[in-house]
Amino acid sequence: MALTRRIFVSGLSTLPFASTLARAANWPSGPIRIIVPFPPGGSVDAVGRALSPGLQGRLGANVVIENIGGASGSIGAATAARAQPDGNTWLLVFDTHAINPTLMPNLPFDTKADLVPVYLIGTAPNLLATSPSKPFKTFADVIEAAKKAPDTITYGSIGIGSLGHLTMVRLANAAGVKLVHVPYKGGGPAVTDAIGGHIDLVVGSAALGAPHVKAGKLHPVVQTGKSRLPALSDTQTLAEAGFGGLESHAWWGVFAPKGTPQPTVDRFAGELRAVLGDEKVVSQLVDGQQMTLVNGGADELRTFLNDQIQIWGKIIKDNNIKLDS
Repeated sequence: MALTRRIFVSGLSTLPFASTLARAANWPSGPIRIIVPFPPGGSVDAVGRALSPGLQGRLGANVVIENIGGASGSIGAATAARAQPDGNTWLLVFDTHAINPTLMPNLPFDTKADLVPVYLIGTAPNLLATSPSKPFKTFADVIEAAKKAPDTITYGSIGIGSLGHLTMVRLANAAGVKLVHVPYKGGGPAVTDAIGGHIDLVVGSAALGAPHVKAGKLHPVVQTGKSRLPALSDTQTLAEAGFGGLESHAWWGVFAPKGTPQPTVDRFAGELRAVLGDEKVVSQLVDGQQMTLVNGGADELRTFLNDQIQIWGKIIKDNNIKLDS
């Protein structure tokens, strides 16, 4: 009798695992949504739409991009964190995903615990640029001018606590200068004012600035990646400008709600890798977004996220940066 009971209990203990396997085997069983936590038209939306046709073909299911913007991507991320972990909901994030936990301490979800890392797609540097009418040809020129006239050199970013803003705070601290931050509601207005000479500098993703550099409307000052981008081959990196170790990267990654079956996560990551091997998709991301493809798995994304949270969280705390400041 005791033996029979032990066998019965042991059988029960395998049921959740068996259920997980069954769900994974039957996946996908309906439409798949990829939540883009920003409005249409931005880089995250462009990445999602570049990936969705290939994913749809490989998975044999409709793949829908759902834009849920607001609060630097945190509203869409919260929606994904609350979603059923059935493999039908995925979250495509931007660099703000690692900044928000410190900048917004009252997020309605736990960034590390409630969302499972799936895939690190790629990274791109930020670019500091200026109007050709301004006297800044290199970052050394910016530093020299700022030392001569503290609190007069202005730079625009897409907003308080954006990666561009935090990068410039970090650089100003390292260079021992004081710059004036001018936050904008988006990259377009900031670039427009930089081209018009209304601000001295603009900082943003390479994808934001590179087309205007190519058109001769902006002059590139410095890029923040580890190596020079092909589209900005004549522009120094921060390391080349004397600031080694002070890189900053825009990045794109995919997460899933906690509890999504691991076999489903593994398969989705595999399909992402396959789609990112398509030359047309690579061209859209590399040429369109100035992206360097990483193609990193869950462990690489987890480590990268933790590092980014630590780096930018320290800048936010040390400089008392607040959204209402």
